[in-house]
Amino acid sequence: MRASIFSQSALIALLVLVAPWAAEARKDKLPDPRDEYIIVSGGPALEKWEQYRVENQRHDKWWGNFIRASRIRIDQLQRYYKDQGPVNITWMVYRPGYISRATEDGQPLVSFIESVRDKYKVRLVWFDSGDDVIRYVNSGKNRSQLKVGGFEYFGHSNKYCFVFDYSNEVLGASKAYLHQDMLSGINKSAFAKRSFAKSWGCHTGESFSAAFKKSTGVRMVGAIGKTDYSEVYKQVLPFLSSSYGKWTR
Repeated sequence: MRASIFSQSALIALLVLVAPWAAEARKDKLPDPRDEYIIVSGGPALEKWEQYRVENQRHDKWWGNFIRASRIRIDQLQRYYKDQGPVNITWMVYRPGYISRATEDGQPLVSFIESVRDKYKVRLVWFDSGDDVIRYVNSGKNRSQLKVGGFEYFGHSNKYCFVFDYSNEVLGASKAYLHQDMLSGINKSAFAKRSFAKSWGCHTGESFSAAFKKSTGVRMVGAIGKTDYSEVYKQVLPFLSSSYGKWTR
């Protein structure tokens, strides 16, 4: 392949797309596009809480960090599977967080999110809690006929859980979450044999990934250290930002 025929941005986009599966090496390890690919988006923090932090430690100055990252990934998946037929994507979004942020920003954020759904023609499922996510994984579709082939998360997290409303209702805390202790409620048979899972949140690889594997049988790629969403507006997926950071299973 002659690199000169590609722009630098195109090469970066290609590498970002294939990197999550690079360790699998063989094509037959990729998720089947006929299986359901679930992308989960958590909600943003509110400025009314974040204003109390020092400037360089504030979260979500822009409301759309997790929505834009999810949109980038949806576009990548659709392009990747284009020659194999349409990929079956379900996009789960934490609705309460965007309703409260819409009030703060004075913008119709729910409508903005629905416009992404319409543009990419994906199934949009709103959720309110971690239990909602588990219920959808288990029985959102008939899992004897339609398995979960992919599961990815964009949002706030710590080593033990996905925190869907971090600094949205309470400064530095979350009332809506998916804790690793809740993962035992997932039906392992909901997942296809060659499922792929990845969390793009901070610290997931330090504990949550192992708990996910134990409960589902699926190895989840997660971060050691923090991830950074500051360049999603450039169509760049979240990247590792800790000096010691790495992706792990």
